[in-house]
Amino acid sequence: MSRERLIYLPLGGAGEIGMNAYVYGYGLPGKERLILVDIGVAFSDMDTTPGVDLIWADISWLRENVDRLEAVFITHAHEDHVGAVAHTYDQLRKPIYARAFTANIARRKMAELGLPEDAVQTVSAWPEQVQAGPFTVGFLPVSHSIPESAALVIDTPGGRIVHSGDFKLDPNPVVGEAFDPELWGSVGKSGVRALVCDSTNVFSPNPGRSESEVGPEIEKLVAGATGMVVATTFASNVARVRTLAEAGARAGRSVVLLGRAMRRMIEASMETGVLSEFPPVISPEEAQDIPRDHLMLIVTGSQGERRAASAQLARGKYRGLELAEGDLFLFSSKTIPGNEKEVIRIINQLSEKGVDVVDDSSGRYHVSGHANRPDLERVHALIDPQIVIPMHGEHRHLREHARVAEAGGRQGVVAVNGTMLDLSGNAPVVAAHVETGRTYLDGTVQVGALDGVIRNRIRMALNGHVTVTVIMDEEDEPLGEPWCDIIGLPEIGTSKAPLVDVLEEDLNQFLMRSNQKTLRDDDRLEEALRRIARQSAQTEIGKKPEVTVVISRMR
Repeated sequence: MSRERLIYLPLGGAGEIGMNAYVYGYGLPGKERLILVDIGVAFSDMDTTPGVDLIWADISWLRENVDRLEAVFITHAHEDHVGAVAHTYDQLRKPIYARAFTANIARRKMAELGLPEDAVQTVSAWPEQVQAGPFTVGFLPVSHSIPESAALVIDTPGGRIVHSGDFKLDPNPVVGEAFDPELWGSVGKSGVRALVCDSTNVFSPNPGRSESEVGPEIEKLVAGATGMVVATTFASNVARVRTLAEAGARAGRSVVLLGRAMRRMIEASMETGVLSEFPPVISPEEAQDIPRDHLMLIVTGSQGERRAASAQLARGKYRGLELAEGDLFLFSSKTIPGNEKEVIRIINQLSEKGVDVVDDSSGRYHVSGHANRPDLERVHALIDPQIVIPMHGEHRHLREHARVAEAGGRQGVVAVNGTMLDLSGNAPVVAAHVETGRTYLDGTVQVGALDGVIRNRIRMALNGHVTVTVIMDEEDEPLGEPWCDIIGLPEIGTSKAPLVDVLEEDLNQFLMRSNQKTLRDDDRLEEALRRIARQSAQTEIGKKPEVTVVISRMR
């Protein structure tokens, strides 16, 4: 007879940083009741996902088992945890639980897509708990780089799980709750089957630094600036945004917030009581009448996003404001791996304007929101779980974190996306492998990784494109010569003749010598024309383009 089991299944966020989506289940095998923790996004880049707006985990498995899903729980309001909550709601249609600040952000996302805001329910911090099928879930406050972050205490008939979410050990986070070791220790006293834990900074050997250490350094920098000061950070880092604004105000500068995300986060903080006060701000229009040495702009785009305020200021004007020689630009943020090229492009554009750029390389103007290796070891000791399951990291992070757990005398297990773990026994067992992937938001349409849309777009970007058009008459003979249109290809090849002329001549020669069997068969004719166009282009320009063949027949 089958026994009930406790399972853990990451669909995103395990083996990568971003797109967090974790499933927990309890019940008979294949009939477990389920909850989903977080449903976040990643952002596209021109090299691998050109033109894509957002990316999130493929939830096909969850959609197929949606009748078993009880609820969705969101740990905090960073985009890689909450960003897909509205995009996936129509497929799941389950209640969404979050703390007040996170719920505010989630409701805004629902409203933007015309979805019911009341699907998002606000939950107070631990010890309040929510019942969802066989799960009892509480939000345990943690410090992080966004307000009201929480770990989840998930109680089940198969034991207690602590899902850390993103966290750091900060005794003075400036905004939000400080890390409370006694509270965390009390959660571990009744026994914890598994700690599913943030692995982002497992390779950082020193204890993490407090957000409160950044303020004095930023104040000194701003006070000593002679021109306009512009600072960028993560819009969601409300504590940092307030620190920057206070530094500007204390230096006698008028503060301007630029970027929709920045304003949205501050508004949400005020609405939910996370912030009781914030320095006065002025509009970009008002700023144009103020001397530049009395201005401080706090702007979005710390990761080099092309449409954000930072990039637009680097390229030229934004909302009527423009940088000039002698101004100061501060990156009060860490560059996420993969975004270096975009950030360096902005730094160089600013340099060309004569702007002085200060980044986080000194460690004085930014601290991480994630726990370093000694902090992880401390949490392991406080919670004292039987099993440590690393999450929120690339494979190398997960593997190293498992080693840290084992060095502390605990079981560590690496479970990447799609690995279903059975946590019911004395040791975790791989129960199944679920196919996982990505979903892309391309404009207003969701497409799957296997749909071929992004792959074909990349191929066109790499190889260029040729459209071949042929008209056939009622006797299945060519009516005139074929013609070609090219996109993204050189106009002149090695023969010094126009590429279009060469292609059209070679294609016409083929048509003139083709037999009736080929000319009557659209599939055969299309394949032959495509092959000849690619071969001719290879001879002329050394590249085989993507080819679309259009055959029109007069009947």
